Amino acid sequence: MAEKQIFQKAPALAFTALIAGNVCIAFGPLLVRLSDTGPIATGFWRLALATPFLAFIGYRAGFRIQSMPKGLLGLVLLAGFFFAVDIVAWHIGIFKTKLGNATLLANCASLLLAIYGIFLARKFPPPLQGAAILLAFAGAALLMGQSFEISPEHFEGDWLSLLAGLFYTFYLLAMIRVRESTESWSSLALASGSAALFLLPVAWFAGEQIVPGNWTPLIILAMSSQVLGQGFLTYALPHFSPLIIGLALLLQPALSAFAGWAAFDEALTPLDYIGGAMVMAALVLVRLAEGRAKA
Repeated sequence: MAEKQIFQKAPALAFTALIAGNVCIAFGPLLVRLSDTGPIATGFWRLALATPFLAFIGYRAGFRIQSMPKGLLGLVLLAGFFFAVDIVAWHIGIFKTKLGNATLLANCASLLLAIYGIFLARKFPPPLQGAAILLAFAGAALLMGQSFEISPEHFEGDWLSLLAGLFYTFYLLAMIRVRESTESWSSLALASGSAALFLLPVAWFAGEQIVPGNWTPLIILAMSSQVLGQGFLTYALPHFSPLIIGLALLLQPALSAFAGWAAFDEALTPLDYIGGAMVMAALVLVRLAEGRAKA
């Protein structure tokens, strides 16, 4: 596989793609709030607008659907269903809680993937990687402590975001399996297209405004969060353990908290800055641990 050969020659490129993907996705909640369609309809357009671009990139990379291994198409469609449920829960939750809170809870996938990675390896990580895990989750705990508010105003959005994180974990685990035997952009195109087909009737039955008056937030959302964000993330999936992928997801709540402060004046405290810095330092440690493991 051509992309695998590229990453084998330049492992840093895979790590860069992993980080860049999470950075692009982190600003998605801001764009969801700026859209004038309903939250589920916004998710539909995010996927529907992105799918042709993803399919074109996959086609140019040489993918043909008839070449997909037998039985894999069903797994891709299942991944699309998980992603659709994630988007429904998360996009509604974004309007019912703070941006940083919604992203942090939705990224409970980071903890679940870390636990899954340790279970899969059947051993605890080496000391440097273990230190990175502790640092990352300590930073996330600081962000949680500052963002989470037990109040009727945020309760529904918090739980919807948590539900989104659970289904996002299922989605990522399915896509990790898919990426073991197929090209990244086309597999993401199939998953995105199938998720869009799930979302459109749900948005219609929910009575949401589907046709936008302003296409700009939707186009930016599709290109940034789906084509670039999910594209880079899917590209990097087979090159890292679920544990490292989970830690990288913690970048999203740190950056989303900043986006909420910049756009909606959602307060940040010194502990928010410290928590975000701890998450970023943990990613540096993970990268060092990866380098030592390959040395």
